[in-house]
Amino acid sequence: MKSQNLLFLFFVPFLFACQNSQTYPVNQSVSQNNLYLDDLYYSENSIPIETQHEVFELDDEMRAMVQAKLMNNLRASKKAQILLEHIFNEENIALKYEGNANVTAKEAYHSKAANCMSLTIMAYALATEAGMNVSFQKVEVPEYWSRNGQYSLLTGHVNLIVEESKKDNQHIVWGKNATRIDFDPFVARKHFPSHVIKKHTLLAMFYNNKGADALVNNDLITAYQYVKASTQADPLFAPAWGNLGIIYKLSDRYDMAENAYHHAVSLKRDNLTSLGNLALLLKKQGRYDEAKPINAYIHKLRIRNPYYHSLLASEAFFNKKYQQALQHYKKAISLDDDQHEFYFGLAKVYYKQENVRLAKKAMTKAVALTKTKNTQRLYIAKLNFLKDFE
Repeated sequence: MKSQNLLFLFFVPFLFACQNSQTYPVNQSVSQNNLYLDDLYYSENSIPIETQHEVFELDDEMRAMVQAKLMNNLRASKKAQILLEHIFNEENIALKYEGNANVTAKEAYHSKAANCMSLTIMAYALATEAGMNVSFQKVEVPEYWSRNGQYSLLTGHVNLIVEESKKDNQHIVWGKNATRIDFDPFVARKHFPSHVIKKHTLLAMFYNNKGADALVNNDLITAYQYVKASTQADPLFAPAWGNLGIIYKLSDRYDMAENAYHHAVSLKRDNLTSLGNLALLLKKQGRYDEAKPINAYIHKLRIRNPYYHSLLASEAFFNKKYQQALQHYKKAISLDDDQHEFYFGLAKVYYKQENVRLAKKAMTKAVALTKTKNTQRLYIAKLNFLKDFE
């Protein structure tokens, strides 16, 4: 028999940088080694890229914690629970979620702040030190975006599987008894399909995150170095090649950007993000006839995704097209009326339209739906601000 137990939750995983948003004919004529432009992003000051060892490394304090709390004869599921209680308990690490904290295991442990990618890295490193049989999983979540300045960021998700060994559970006759450690309550509830990924793929995701951070900060040299490291850690990790295309586009190297997008799509045919960025690139060059069928294909696949409409709403809001934003948020809510961020977006639009009554109503709904204390506090503060207009 096979069983899965679900443990402690937190919020949001790793990020892929993207912009807006037939099987498209893919150009695979350019080899991977010809997709780099090292000379264009050369820096006299070397940019330190964390090695795999540095990303997962523990120090003496972390090893001592493992020895004290996890080196025992308890089952792996119980050890996982002890580990996570130590991470989040106010008397121990009391680690807090911070969306932009793409940090190593050691940095997460001591800074007491990390995003879900870094939480997963730290939990993996500690569990491995304790001799637990732990693996990374990539979860096939629906496309979900968040905005950071001029960029929209496509959010993916990873979690951990801890398997019991035979010595931990003598009653396992067939199959695997596994505990799933997931740091996102939404994903944990939905039971999306998932598959095990190798450590080098997780490393590629970490580098890609760091590259996305640099890209948002307009540091193209650092972004290039991290994204290139991602493609080298796992050459089959398609999102990194798509991000390389974004970097080239921002540097006006449209030929190389197009090649990078094509390569990303050749690795993952349903890579709608790279297809969308390719369409944007074609439109920028006046190649509308080539861009139009790509956009139509993408729109057809995304039309039932509420987060796609939320993305369109966010972009319309960013461009001060408030009536368009309102329509898109309403569409997102009609597809899924259980997501607090849709109502928060709606409240922002109503406020910009000087409709305080409807803004308060939307904010009240957002407060009721959110399960994260920090987000709830933020929403309540904004709701109290709106009440001052009464």
